[in-house]
This record gives sequence, C-alpha cells and structure tokens, in this order.
Amino acid sequence: MHLDVTELRDFYYRSALGRAAQRVIRDELLKLWPESKGQAVAGYGFAVPLLRPYLAQARRVIGLMPGPQGVMPWPAGQPNVALLCEETLWPISTGFVDKLVVMHGLEVSEHPSALLEECWRVLGPGGRAVFVVPNRAGLWSRTDATPFGYGRPYTMGQLESVLRDHRFTTERAVATLHQPPSTHKFWRRVGGVMEGVGRRLPGSIAGGVLMLEVAKQVAAPTRPGLAEAVRRPRLVPNGMPAPAGRSPAS
Repeated sequence: MHLDVTELRDFYYRSALGRAAQRVIRDELLKLWPESKGQAVAGYGFAVPLLRPYLAQARRVIGLMPGPQGVMPWPAGQPNVALLCEETLWPISTGFVDKLVVMHGLEVSEHPSALLEECWRVLGPGGRAVFVVPNRAGLWSRTDATPFGYGRPYTMGQLESVLRDHRFTTERAVATLHQPPSTHKFWRRVGGVMEGVGRRLPGSIAGGVLMLEVAKQVAAPTRPGLAEAVRRPRLVPNGMPAPAGRSPAS
C-alpha cells in the first residue's frame, strides 16, 4: 500500500516528528556515503528528504516516485529533479546510477521482486544501494501514525536474504531511529539523547528503521579457450618426420 505523496510531504517537511526522523536517517546515510562527486545519485519511493546533501556535488540527482504514490516538485526553490515513474520500469539507462537510495519503496511494493530487478538494472558495476525499511521488531512499524507503519516490515536477516537472492552483496548494516514515534514534547526534547543511547543497543531491539548498504557485484567474464588446462602437454618435434624408407638427410 503506497501512501499519497502529500501525506509523505506533510510528515517529513511539516511535522516535528518527521523532521527529526529525516535528520536522523539522513545523518546515517551521510556516514555511509560522505561524498558523491561526479556520480549519479538516484532515490526511489520517497527518498528525496535524504538526497539534498548530494545536490551540490553529484553529477546528477534524480528523485523517482512511483505512480500509485504520486509526485511532487523537488527540491524547493531549485530546478526540479523529481519525476513520476512506473514501479518496475524506470526511465533510466541501464548501468547509469552510481548510488541508489530506496525509502518507502520496497516494503510497500506490490511487485518487490521485479522492483529489485529494476534496482539491479540501473546500477552500474560496483554501484551501491541503501535500502531503508521499517524494523519488524521496532516501535515505528507498530503504529500507522508515521509512514514506517505501512507495508511489510523486515528483520535484518530477512532483508539481507531478499537482497542476496537478487544478486546484491551486503556491505554494511545499520539500525537507527531509536526515539519513539511520539509527538509528545518530552520525547522530542530527549530524542537526540535516545539516538545516542540506542546506538549502543542491538538493532533488533532498539532501532525503528533498518538501513542496509549493498553493492552490485558483476562476475568477470571468462576468457575464451579450453575449459580445462592440459596437464601434460605433448612436445611438438622440430620439423616433419621423414618418409618411410628414407633417411632425414636424403
């Protein structure tokens, strides 16, 4: 079930809880990817709140938003880089993307396997992707007061398994958003403290959101030739043998 783009916009840009979540997740992404100079960076679902730091240095930034969700112009006050797309058919050339962020995309997809195949297609060899999904064991997946309460939450093991089945190699795993999904002023004041404490606890207990960085590893092509090396090659004699009944000198 895709949320409407206006609901996502209002949460991340017009609510204190959403702005806090945006800041925490974006800071974790910047720890994973501190720079993107000369690279193509794309976000799918509603990942644009995480992409702003890359606008100044990336070669290209693209915000892909699926049709059932809808699209909005982004970023505000700058040339628009957001576009509407089919969930499993993106208007991006194969291998064009260096870095891909998927947030509010995988867990709400009606065709997750085809979506992951599209993620694989647009990434170049060695390209990286970060998938941001609700933690099945966290508090944020248990309430529909935030966008992380919709769709299918994951455990880290489930997420790693799904991505491994689609030829992605796990690089780093992070659990974040340790503060409760509450709009109460007390929790908003101590949210930063709780994030610091939560980093010291197991992610399956504390983190409301899982972030998994993966890489697209492409096998090197095999060289043409014999499938197996010859263990004892025959020696080739110098010159041709002499005809029967004649000496080599005749």
